[in-house]
Amino acid sequence: MSSPRNLCFTVSSLALMIISLTVILKKWHCGLREKDFGDAAPSMDLTPGRKRLLQQLRERQQEIVPFYITSQQELSEMKPKFSSVDGEHTKRNKTLWNAKTSGSDIGCNDLSGMTVVDFLGAGYTKTVLKVILPQGVSVALKSVNDQGTDMRSCLEDFKDPRGCQELVSFKLRKEIVLLQRLQHPNIVKLRGQCQDSALAGGVMAVLEQGTPVQMIQLLQRPWEERFRVCLGLVRLLHYLSNSPLGSVALLDFQPRQFVMVSGELKLTDLDDANAGEPACQAHSDCLLRFPLRNFTALCSPHGICEGLNEMRNLYNAYRYFFIYLLPHQTPAALKPLVDQIMNATGELKQSINKTLEVFEDILHVYKSGMYLRNMPISIIKVSATSAERIGTAGNMEYKCWLSYSHQGCVLSVYNATEAALICNSHPQCTSFSVSGQKTWTGRLLASFRSGFSHLVPDVSSTVYVRRSKASAAVL
Repeated sequence: MSSPRNLCFTVSSLALMIISLTVILKKWHCGLREKDFGDAAPSMDLTPGRKRLLQQLRERQQEIVPFYITSQQELSEMKPKFSSVDGEHTKRNKTLWNAKTSGSDIGCNDLSGMTVVDFLGAGYTKTVLKVILPQGVSVALKSVNDQGTDMRSCLEDFKDPRGCQELVSFKLRKEIVLLQRLQHPNIVKLRGQCQDSALAGGVMAVLEQGTPVQMIQLLQRPWEERFRVCLGLVRLLHYLSNSPLGSVALLDFQPRQFVMVSGELKLTDLDDANAGEPACQAHSDCLLRFPLRNFTALCSPHGICEGLNEMRNLYNAYRYFFIYLLPHQTPAALKPLVDQIMNATGELKQSINKTLEVFEDILHVYKSGMYLRNMPISIIKVSATSAERIGTAGNMEYKCWLSYSHQGCVLSVYNATEAALICNSHPQCTSFSVSGQKTWTGRLLASFRSGFSHLVPDVSSTVYVRRSKASAAVL
């Protein structure tokens, strides 16, 4: 079996090899810009393959231009500059890029001394590495995947490594601009960017580091943590419905497009995002197809499918996240509100505004402990003796479902009353303690045990022993 050291060496070697390949292709790319494009004239005699490549480059450029623009006047002024691939275009394109992407915290100079730590993944277009910058900051570095499907397909079609490097890099350029224009707590932060032919990758995005979303792991997390993921997603979709770029649709909506950062769900891939509602001539043009069912938006008098982007995003949130994370182990008092969300989003019966409103209502009820008020007083009476500023030693732990600890039973509670209710519902529970440690909602963490050997001083903890079983404990 390989040792951890050998595995780390292998991963680092692979990452460094990818960077080295990127350096070589980037040098070809620079030659293309200076020679093939910089001196190109619109009237020059081009082969059919080269004409198609230039046409695709123009289309990619036109796709990105609106995301740079801050006003309609600026858009009208810039359109002629992107009408052809010539030397003047190349110069202005680079000037526009530098102007619109300046101001990032981390730039090309900071990347020159970076250390590759891990290979995080690769997709059709991009490679993601974990790197440590000279100042000791750990970040995720995205660059063009020169071994990816997009690059291989381009090379098969055009046999032009330099032109393909230019073409494939546009998805990463688009993502960098979108990360600058779309800033939200549930979108990864763009820590910096670089476009420098002297560095590996040419075009690179420096992002805050997260961990890939693993649905199996999320399903094993407490309901409160799963609710947090869904709440963050709804807040993000609400923002995208009325973003600075207008209504934004996530065309490739999959869990793999997100990462977890300190418990928060964050969107990390935006290259397939599309701003603006689709154009239409009739309602039938606004059909939204999913594997199990279809929906239709209305075609407005202005010729756009009103609300189609919002519908697409919301239903995808339902089928990829809500259906798995929300209903399971929902607190009984919150189940009606959760059922309302599931029914409404599964049928697209309410807007993202209303959906967010219900989510915020659930959060308020959960944080405030209001759901405990509906329980009979005889049930919520704390049936335990307590000792403040006391902890336990020689604990006999037992495990419970959806615990915050894999070694025992640690659950989120509003107060000691709720903890006592939980302890009474667990046959093996003889005692529990409530510490000062809190969850993201401000709720307390309570540890439940089947027994302990003795008590010890602990200023941050209070121990409760079930009255019916108090005689079995050594006090």
